[in-house]
Amino acid sequence: MRINYPLECLPDMAAFACVVDSGSFSAAAIRLGVTPSAVSRQIGRLEALLQVRLLERTTRKLRLTDAGTAAYERCQNMVSAAREVLALSDTQTATPRGMIRVSMPKAIGRLLIHPWMPEFLQRHPEVSVHMVVTDRTVDLFAEAIDLAIRVTDAPPPGLAGRPLTRIRHLLCASPQYLLLRGTPAHPRDLPAHDCLYLGEDERDRHWRFCRAAEDVSVKVSGRYIANHSEMRLEGALHHLGIASLPEFTARAALKTGTLIEVLADWEHRTDYAGTAWLLYPSNRYPPAKLRAWIDFIVEKMA
Repeated sequence: MRINYPLECLPDMAAFACVVDSGSFSAAAIRLGVTPSAVSRQIGRLEALLQVRLLERTTRKLRLTDAGTAAYERCQNMVSAAREVLALSDTQTATPRGMIRVSMPKAIGRLLIHPWMPEFLQRHPEVSVHMVVTDRTVDLFAEAIDLAIRVTDAPPPGLAGRPLTRIRHLLCASPQYLLLRGTPAHPRDLPAHDCLYLGEDERDRHWRFCRAAEDVSVKVSGRYIANHSEMRLEGALHHLGIASLPEFTARAALKTGTLIEVLADWEHRTDYAGTAWLLYPSNRYPPAKLRAWIDFIVEKMA
């Protein structure tokens, strides 16, 4: 009986993972630099070795069997481990180089991270940065994203993370608006005001507050709704109402007095308030370019 066959089938396992990732034999063949028939033979050898069917083949698509699903997870882990081994040389180099793809929410990217990028690029002349600025939750494994900044309670399974800063939301209005409409003394006063809110779904109109043992939720309304914090900031600066804003968005206007914080003794709770984490796949050997970016952002946010 031969005992070394698992090593011989490693390329077939990698090809199987590539077929699943690519969605077809032809797409996998292009990625692997071989013919579709060669990929098909590799999958056939693997199925013969395991004595199970891994893929149900139709004229339009491939479907994983139950055994194929279990095998794919393990083959994908094997490919990831191989990439970690190949990345060892990069982790030992003293010069970070290459492209970094980073995802982050729009307001954090525009106001917190973007201003520091010239310094980072000057400090690391062989590194390029692709900023993917979006408020949706990206999949770091499926979308070829190296790093993500996300407001969350803790890193999700499979991801490592570094806490960066606490994101606090507050209410702001211009002195002119408050002089004309009055300053609310309690969250229950807000329905009588024009409020600038996110507006992506109905829940955004329900503002939540807490103070000591008191929790309050009020439904607000207003004539200007925008799902971008800088637009709500400008709306507040133009006296359009009371805006819900991340603290860092309103910081400069609060410092100059062009905006005034409203209900400052209450905590304004939103889905976008909490700890901003820098997240990346669990990897004990991140490439030098990623380590450079992580260290730089942690330094700046500190």
